[in-house]
Amino acid sequence: MPSGLRRFQRRAEQVSLLIREAFLRGISTRQVGRIVAILTGETVSAQTVSKLTRDLDEAVRQFHQARLGDDYAYLFLDGVSLRVRRPTGRKRVHMLVAYGVRRDGTRRLLAFVHSQGESQAEWEGLLQDLYQRGLEGRHLGLIITDGCPGLATAIQTVYPRVRHQRCWVHKMRNILEKVRKCDYEQVKRDAQAIYLAESRPQAEAAFCNFRVRWRRAYGSVVRRLERDLPELLSFFAMPRHLWRKLRTTNVIERCFVEVRRRTRTMVCFVNVESVDRIIYSIFHRFNLEWKTRTLSLITQAA
Repeated sequence: MPSGLRRFQRRAEQVSLLIREAFLRGISTRQVGRIVAILTGETVSAQTVSKLTRDLDEAVRQFHQARLGDDYAYLFLDGVSLRVRRPTGRKRVHMLVAYGVRRDGTRRLLAFVHSQGESQAEWEGLLQDLYQRGLEGRHLGLIITDGCPGLATAIQTVYPRVRHQRCWVHKMRNILEKVRKCDYEQVKRDAQAIYLAESRPQAEAAFCNFRVRWRRAYGSVVRRLERDLPELLSFFAMPRHLWRKLRTTNVIERCFVEVRRRTRTMVCFVNVESVDRIIYSIFHRFNLEWKTRTLSLITQAA
């Protein structure tokens, strides 16, 4: 430890947290050293900053092995793609992510794994990990996904009794990218009428209207929507006040926005371990913020 940090030994943990927080906010290791110098009186080298960030490795390991309660009502699953620097060149690494919500509204990012893609085997590995760590799904009411076919099959293997909801944001994107510009707004309104319906029967009626109106112009779009419709309407079986949140994977997409914001300043990651540190740190921050917010609300209610 540099002499400056030794003089602040009582505050070493706070200094380490400062370094990690600055690092996570996209500040370069060299700039982080200058910031720490304000507190320590000595510029900390980029190498020292990098070394201090590696103490996250043990925290990452514990996160991956932590036991999970089987009290989650809703499970959101999605993936994000990031660039990683490898000896053979830059490559894309997929991160598969699980996010859980309990019936009382408390939420937590439960797991993430890096993978080569979003195949059934990759997703099944993540789901089996959740199951073995304690999330057996006895209280799961709904699993919400982006619509990946491999993930849908994996869910049937690990959680076959749980309803599956496909994300409407992803589905709308798939529909509209096949539509001509002149039809775009009308197709959008007609498709939105399905998930904005007041009940499942009304949603099914709205789909019938969509099919009649667009099957000639966009037959393949209509057929795929009809095939996926049961899993697009699963959210209607849940409490009405939750419909808006349960019909998309938006809650987990917001976490990805922060991941991309943090990683945008990097040309790419040095290795997979550095990806894990960043993902874990961002998710850990979210979990702490959500826990603090929940405790605050409980205290106010008391």
